[in-house]
Amino acid sequence: MGNWVLPEGVAGCLEVLRGAGFAAHPVGGCVRDLLLGRTPGDFDLCTSARPEQTMALFPRTVPTGLKHGTVTVLTGDGPVEVTTFRREGGYADGRHPDGVAFDVGLREDLARRDFTVNAMALDPAGEVIDLFGGQADLKAGVLRCVGDPDTRFAEDALRMLRALRFAAQLGFAVEENTLAAIGRNARRAALVSGERIKIELEKTLLSPRPEWAGEAVRLGLLAHLYPETTCPDLTRLRELPPEPVPRWRGFCRETGFPIERLPVERALRQGVLHPEREAVKDLALSGGQLAALGLKGKEIGAVQRELAAHILAHPADNTREKLLELVEKSRGTGKNGPSLS
Repeated sequence: MGNWVLPEGVAGCLEVLRGAGFAAHPVGGCVRDLLLGRTPGDFDLCTSARPEQTMALFPRTVPTGLKHGTVTVLTGDGPVEVTTFRREGGYADGRHPDGVAFDVGLREDLARRDFTVNAMALDPAGEVIDLFGGQADLKAGVLRCVGDPDTRFAEDALRMLRALRFAAQLGFAVEENTLAAIGRNARRAALVSGERIKIELEKTLLSPRPEWAGEAVRLGLLAHLYPETTCPDLTRLRELPPEPVPRWRGFCRETGFPIERLPVERALRQGVLHPEREAVKDLALSGGQLAALGLKGKEIGAVQRELAAHILAHPADNTREKLLELVEKSRGTGKNGPSLS
């Protein structure tokens, strides 16, 4: 181990920090992904340098979270987040530390993290620093909190949704005590903003195991939005395209979850609530062909929406011949629009 290929910008940041006499390590998710043979989406660094010292070392920085010790260093191949070793104290809002102190080393910094698989770092030789059994949990495919899970979830309620998301993305199981603690602390999910809940649920739904979104219902993490804790097997969601509209639509259809309780973009809300509007484009009968039957203007749109709703319920009927038959039959009834149910 130790022959990791780091992006040039990341390697450059480490070289500058260490050259100035500070400890500096790749940490967290990037180490986890390297050990899993995955390409990290980004690299986070932790360091003994204080935020103002980090900013003084690099010509281009952004003070993205100074009170929490985070500075973004702008490099030639992308931004790199650099965070000072920190100790957190108090979590009055159940989401963010009331304050942080930069008087600790790497051990204390790793100890405050959420899960063992995210609490590893690389030393200057590229060897893994693993103080909490993260490598063993990676090998076993287990997601486990660092330390006491009730404490971790009391500090930040978002971690419960992240646990489900990581399990879904990585194909892991959630360790028994960690899962039980999620159930005990589920009511605290009400402290998480709707925006963050939407982001975590969507990442879960778009993963290879979208059925883990059902655990958010069963465990009560969504009870403040939708008072239901029973959920069918959602494994069939895997058959849907891994895109927001079809996966959210499937989730809401199977669970009854009201998408409007979350702050989602209009296109997603409409796609979930009105699937027939999207299905119009897949009709085997075009608007021009409907016009040739004598339909005009708004009537064509109304007929298309009715046909789309019909084929959503009866996909095998989406042939030109069958749709023509349905339209002609409906027109024969003397109604203004088709009745295709």
